[in-house]
Amino acid sequence: MGKTIIRVPATAANLGPGIDSIGAALHLYLTVIIEEKTEKWRVNHALGTEIPRDENNLMVKTALQVNPKLTPHQLTVMSDIPVSRGLGSSTSAIIAGIKIANELGEMDLTIPEQLNWAVKLGGELDNVAPALLGQAAVATVNEDEATAIKLPLPELRVLVFIPGQKLLARKSREALPKDLPFATAVHASGVANVLVAALLTKDWELAAKMIERDEFHEQARSQLVPELKQIRDAAHELGITGTYLSGAGPTVVTFGTSAQVTLLRTKLAKLDLAGSLRILDLDPDGATVLTDA
Repeated sequence: MGKTIIRVPATAANLGPGIDSIGAALHLYLTVIIEEKTEKWRVNHALGTEIPRDENNLMVKTALQVNPKLTPHQLTVMSDIPVSRGLGSSTSAIIAGIKIANELGEMDLTIPEQLNWAVKLGGELDNVAPALLGQAAVATVNEDEATAIKLPLPELRVLVFIPGQKLLARKSREALPKDLPFATAVHASGVANVLVAALLTKDWELAAKMIERDEFHEQARSQLVPELKQIRDAAHELGITGTYLSGAGPTVVTFGTSAQVTLLRTKLAKLDLAGSLRILDLDPDGATVLTDA
C-alpha cells in the first residue's frame, strides 16, 4: 500500500506592517505520513503528552470538519516547528488536516478553497496564506471569502531568534491598543502598501525598510519581547535592515544574505540572549503532498 506524505512549512506572520495580512514561509516543517486504514484514528508522534494521539488531534479534527465521512487511518507525525513561538505551529496542523481530508476524501479542493477552509476553521490569515503558497503572501478576507496573492522574495535567508519561554497569546493580545488615531492608521496602511509594491517590483532595499516601520502592533508588544530592539540594533550596526516580530511573538526574524545573517548570529551570540538562534532558508513552494504509489 502506498503512503502519502504531507509537508507544511512554518510561517513568520505579521511581516512588518502587514498585521493579520502578510507572512512568509520558512524552511521548518510539519510532516505527516498517511499510512494504513485503522478502526480508529491513530496519530503517532514524539511531540509530547499534550498533543492527542487519537481523533482529538487538531489535524484529525480539522480533517473531519472538512469531510466527516473519512475512514480512520494511522498517521505518523514529525515536526521541527516550535510550539507557541509565533511560527504558525497551530496553522500548520490545520493546513495538514485540510490536506488529509483532500487526499483521503478525493475532494480535489483548489488552493483558494483550502485557504477558505483554513480561515473558517481558525487559521490565522497571515500564517495560512504563506503556508499554502510559499515564499511570502498577502491576504485578506471579506464576508468569509479569503483572497491571497503570492509575493516574490529574493534569494535571502533569515536569522530566527526563538526565545526559550513562550509568550502567552492572551498577554500578547492585551498589549495591543484598542484603537489607533486616524492619521496613524492611514500612515501605517501606506507603509504596508509600499511594502507590497516593493516586493512585487523586486525592490528589496525599499521593502526591507518598510518591514521595520510597523505602527500597528510592534511598539505595543516590544515591551514583552525586549530582544526585538537588541537584535534590530545589532543588525543595523552591521548594515542589515529587515528585522521584525513574527506573529504575536516572541520569535524575532531578520532577513539577509547568508553572509549577513551569519555575521549577525555571531554578534548576537555574544549577547547571551535567552533563546536559540537559527539560520533558515525561505520555503518557496508552500504545503506539498507526495504520494508514494
